[in-house]
Amino acid sequence: MSQTVRFDPEALAWNKMDGLLPAVVQDAETDEMLVLGYMDRAAIEATLVDGLVTFFSRSKQRLWRKGETSGNVLRLVSIVADCDSDALLVRALPAGPTCHLGTTSCFGDGGAAGAGWLGTLERIVAERANASPDESYTARLLAAGPAKAAQKVGEEGVEVALAAVSRDPAGLREEAADLLFHLLVTLRSREVSLASVVEILRQRHLSA
Repeated sequence: MSQTVRFDPEALAWNKMDGLLPAVVQDAETDEMLVLGYMDRAAIEATLVDGLVTFFSRSKQRLWRKGETSGNVLRLVSIVADCDSDALLVRALPAGPTCHLGTTSCFGDGGAAGAGWLGTLERIVAERANASPDESYTARLLAAGPAKAAQKVGEEGVEVALAAVSRDPAGLREEAADLLFHLLVTLRSREVSLASVVEILRQRHLSA
């Protein structure tokens, strides 16, 4: 993912909090909120220079790169300012747990909610690719190649269509879940990211 910056650092409202701005970090793949930190001018500059999210630590009174001791860094994807130029939204890719307690997010370990959890599931599929086929259904599908995964998408697509006209909403949900899972496996088998597929939908909407 390329980095996107949508603000002029000199135009931000630095005077409101003694040179600091709150910065909410969001997982760029799952949309899960990961951590709230604070940035000053130097923290923004350091983040943009090496692509690793850096905060100003109010307790240590110095710049603090997330993951500088644990290795669980946050790789920058984008930074945008809000409408009042006094808060930042940072989208990043986490390399391991974000919280010092070992959880994915500083707001808990429940994962992203709603459609954002598909990004989490995509990561799980990628991790299972390295598992033993004897121990993981996902690993067996991936080891069999794209044709096998694609076959499952076809089968599950038929099941969804049948459920839509012959089963109750609960049954349709179950079949739709199976279809989404096998679609993610198929995308993984061809090294196509879910984000790239969603981007096509977004561009179609914008051009409609």
